[in-house]
Amino acid sequence: MKTHAAAFCLGIWVMGTVCVSIVAMQNFYTIDRLLDGPSHAAFAAFVEDAGREDARSVLRYLSSELNRLFFQLWNVAQIGIGGAALWLLWGLRSPAGGRLRWTVAAMLAVVVILTVGITPQILAVGRSIDFVPRDPPPPAVATFGVLHAAYTLLELAKCGAGVAAALWLGRSMSAGRHRLQ
Repeated sequence: MKTHAAAFCLGIWVMGTVCVSIVAMQNFYTIDRLLDGPSHAAFAAFVEDAGREDARSVLRYLSSELNRLFFQLWNVAQIGIGGAALWLLWGLRSPAGGRLRWTVAAMLAVVVILTVGITPQILAVGRSIDFVPRDPPPPAVATFGVLHAAYTLLELAKCGAGVAAALWLGRSMSAGRHRLQ
């Protein structure tokens, strides 16, 4: 039963990561879609009154704030999900048991690094460049790019490790080799 619950936690963890990433991307892509063809008369009037670039800045700010909130909440949720997965795998006695525990522990370590190390910096730098003209780009844009790339690479590594852990656990379960103390 614990192995099934651990598999469920791994599935939630991987799919949550994928979903939050898709939502974050779509928040920004939607801005240009809305501005390119406003489907609501009141919105079209707002864009016309404010000007396309000012409207775009406001919408980018809104999307940025939503993404900041989503990633902060998701990072905290991942600590709970990952902690539950690790606890559920703790008594697993199979050839893959140790590898699974170390993988999930490494995934949790990545989340802690993201939560306490990288995310606060991304938030601060991101907010410092909200509404700042980008031509020429201020130096903080490059800093934000480096932080964002680091965050993305760690998320991809964590997600890949989660998929690998789920596959190892699935193989262990299907082989009937999972036993808990």
